[in-house]
Amino acid sequence: MSQARSDEDSVSAPVSVLRGAAVIADYLKRLPDRPGVYRMVNAASEVLYVGKARSLKKRVASYARTSGLPHRIARMVAETAAMEFVTTETETEALLLEANLIKRLRPRFNVLMRDDKSFPYILITKDHAAPAILKHRGARDRKGDYYGPFANAGAVNRTINALQKAFLLRSCSDSVYDSRTRPCLLHQIKRCAAPCTGVVDLETYGDLAQEGRAFLSGKSAAVRQDLAAKMEAASDRLDFELAAVYRDRISAFAAVTGTQGINPQTVEEADVFAVHQEGGQTCIEVFFFRTYQNWGNRAYYPRADKSLTGSEVLEAFLAQFYDDKPCPRLVLLSEAVEDMDLLAQALTLRQGFKVDVTIPQRGEKKDLVDHALVNAREALGRRLAESNSQSRLLASLATTFNLPAPPRRIEVYDNSHIAGAHAVGAMIVAGPEGFIKGQYRKWNMTPGTLTPGDDYAMMREVFTRRFARLLKDEGRREESEDTPASDDPPAWPDLVLVDGGRGQLDAVHAVLSELGIAEEVTLIGISKGPDRDAGRERFHRRERPPLQLEPRDPVLYFVQRLRDEAHRFAIGAHRQKRSKAIGISTLDEIAGIGPSRKRALLHHFGTAKAVSRASLEDLLQAPGISEVIARLIWNHFNASS
Repeated sequence: MSQARSDEDSVSAPVSVLRGAAVIADYLKRLPDRPGVYRMVNAASEVLYVGKARSLKKRVASYARTSGLPHRIARMVAETAAMEFVTTETETEALLLEANLIKRLRPRFNVLMRDDKSFPYILITKDHAAPAILKHRGARDRKGDYYGPFANAGAVNRTINALQKAFLLRSCSDSVYDSRTRPCLLHQIKRCAAPCTGVVDLETYGDLAQEGRAFLSGKSAAVRQDLAAKMEAASDRLDFELAAVYRDRISAFAAVTGTQGINPQTVEEADVFAVHQEGGQTCIEVFFFRTYQNWGNRAYYPRADKSLTGSEVLEAFLAQFYDDKPCPRLVLLSEAVEDMDLLAQALTLRQGFKVDVTIPQRGEKKDLVDHALVNAREALGRRLAESNSQSRLLASLATTFNLPAPPRRIEVYDNSHIAGAHAVGAMIVAGPEGFIKGQYRKWNMTPGTLTPGDDYAMMREVFTRRFARLLKDEGRREESEDTPASDDPPAWPDLVLVDGGRGQLDAVHAVLSELGIAEEVTLIGISKGPDRDAGRERFHRRERPPLQLEPRDPVLYFVQRLRDEAHRFAIGAHRQKRSKAIGISTLDEIAGIGPSRKRALLHHFGTAKAVSRASLEDLLQAPGISEVIARLIWNHFNASS
């Protein structure tokens, strides 16, 4: 609930607090003196708050008071219409359950992580004769060695690129590897040893993969010494070409270690958390150290009431952070949290090994925390500056387009396809704090349902699916806005930007009219203008003449940035869909042809197209292909002939 709303309700607050306290007092009569988790629920059955307690009876009793409650707690009690309880065996179990429920239910009065995306890892595979080095995110369902977590995909990509130079490991898919007949470009630029075509034998390539594993496991010094010894041995044999190869690998190896920032000498693995508060906001900076190497950092801005201290925010954040992520053996904090021992016990229980949570006072560990704290302070400063700039731009946008107020939620729509193939519709969302990537959406256009290349039809389908679902989930706009305000953007957009001119605008307006919400959505179409020059865009609104802004107008730059982000997201979704389609072989459509037989066929014939043209006799010559399988393949490709 926003501060403004709570101030408006201050007159009636005492009565509502009495009513909420009476509800809580009624539940208090039946509560046990045991550990557990409680949920406070409002009249609309929405969970307001999730908390854990060593004693449910004692903790809930603190909410039954009618005076002396902090303002935030008083607002929560005033809205409480019911409570729900789960008892646990220990307080540690209650802490783990509380974190899980908070992340799943996202209660309004809890501290919430704004970004709970899983972390990327580096994977060196073990399910192929020639191991590949890949970026991996999600379930670890592929056989291999996983190294991480890394702070973001960019850190993984940079590390993989550097490791390819140092260890010459392949990054192609198994299907591409199996179909190669000559070395690819990565071999030409000295980033792959090309085991696919026998440039190196599998035993030598396996040694390269083992060196990569050793480096990622923290044995970088041993790997460097081994490479140096091999270079000297090659030089002593007067094999200067091989010595040059080792020299280049050592140089690339030095680049890997040099780009990892501060690498601790005494801390093998640890996560470092530093919290900084300013301007009513909180930043928590997280650094990841594994195998004595710095694997990046990430700044978080949890949603929390302004009355909470940095320590309180950090405590709530930590439990949620590790709810679905692996934890190292050491967690370093910039300041103490109330239940530090309990948190350590909970993490130990979850991980299966002892986890220490501590605040270092001296030495290298203290230096790591101080470095994280500096980064937290700088990151929050940048965010506050960007937020102020964004607020001014939104106010100018409202003035330029005669909006009733600066928009809290802007949605931008775009389509992407090539001649109608692999068509994708996309939506990005922006608000007072910038792009809200967690609410981006994309829609795959079903082949055969639309005329290929019909942008109007694509836009109609996107808007039908988007706003029909919005009506179903949230109700009409006025019903949705009756709910208490929060820091989250509203479900309904205040402004919708469509990439296109009058035609696209009319198409989507027709959809909104059919749904009966045309008057509830402000639509603006953005056309490229003459010669599609940037800066000459025209803005179209229903029953109004087109508007063209001055070339240096900040609002124009802002809208261009929104449109470009929609382009980027739509094109990325289209390319992802296209790449997935390209990776599908016609051999995958044949029942009974698994990975092994597919690999054998591609090795024998070179390409899937050659397999489709092969005679029955030629198919029988492929290793592992019986007469039954050969006839099955031949019938699949020749059924219509």
